[in-house]
Amino acid sequence: MKDLTTRLASGEPASGDDGASQYLTFRVADERYAIDILDVKEIIEVGRLTRVPMTPDHIRGVINLRGRVVAVVDLGARLGKGVSTLTKRSSIVLVEVASNEVEANGEQQLLGMLVDEVNEILEIAADHLQPAPDFGTEIRTDFIHAMGEVDEGFIILLDVNHVLSVDELARLGEMAAAATERPAEV
Repeated sequence: MKDLTTRLASGEPASGDDGASQYLTFRVADERYAIDILDVKEIIEVGRLTRVPMTPDHIRGVINLRGRVVAVVDLGARLGKGVSTLTKRSSIVLVEVASNEVEANGEQQLLGMLVDEVNEILEIAADHLQPAPDFGTEIRTDFIHAMGEVDEGFIILLDVNHVLSVDELARLGEMAAAATERPAEV
């Protein structure tokens, strides 16, 4: 298997002749997940994150990416696994997701996903993909694109557009802001 950075930079095709697709694997809260490599724009080290007041816990903050402000979502918190602890292996996976606002223009929103560590690129054949189970997972089933059969069992393939739904994240942020503005009822 080629080095991750080399494969991303080389622009190798993300789908093989046998209908296999490539997936970027990473760890969050000691669990292994993957996303379609075609969703990945860039992987960067965690730098200076600026916290934004009145945002939910899963919005870790924003970064300055070459002059562009990019929101970073703590994937552990978003998946209900708790807020991630930053380590030397923590990374931000940059992806573009659709939103209702920008979809009309054909544009997408750049977001960062904070993960505990990036692992490798796996190739998984289409016949090794199983539908998401209706129960038995600790994360929302609409976040799961499929279950990928790999040597050591299954890996959860996340649906980036659901996990990082810009519209849902905005609604959650508005609810968090509203909750802090009004006093708790007794």
